[in-house]
Amino acid sequence: MPNERLPFSATHLSSPYDGIRPLPVRVLLDNVRSLYNVGSFFRTSDACALERLYLGGITGFPPQKQITKTALGAEDSVPWEHHKDVLPLLDRLTAEGVELAAVETSVRSVDLFDWRPRFPVCIVFGHEVDGIQPRIAERCDVHVRIPMLGSKHSLNVATAGGVMLFELLRKYRELLRR
Repeated sequence: MPNERLPFSATHLSSPYDGIRPLPVRVLLDNVRSLYNVGSFFRTSDACALERLYLGGITGFPPQKQITKTALGAEDSVPWEHHKDVLPLLDRLTAEGVELAAVETSVRSVDLFDWRPRFPVCIVFGHEVDGIQPRIAERCDVHVRIPMLGSKHSLNVATAGGVMLFELLRKYRELLRR
């Protein structure tokens, strides 16, 4: 049997995504400690043509062996910046009209599937255990939660990133169809 694997972009199935590069979505990882999670975000960011990846606080950045292991070269194709202090970055994004969305379960969170993002948007992820710092969460325009129906109340941050990014890709594609 011949190898039937083709890049998605080489098929007619990619036509609904024409004109969506870059996706007007940015991601801020603040104090994400696992370099493997960071590498996974690079890989997913490349897959959905993310506009920019911001790495804040203690979040590691390339070149690092663990990032490269999971990113598989995406660290070279995804635009990224590192910011030790992300508050000036949040001020800049707000001034640019970017909606800031904390991916967090809080009393003010809206369900991911009910959220109507105002593109461009920057989704914010925090520390794998402690979540988003309160001073950063306060600056966000909206808090968005991923529905959790099982006994656990959270996902691995890189998995949550994949869920969020591909839902935003779906929502943006729908917006363009209107």
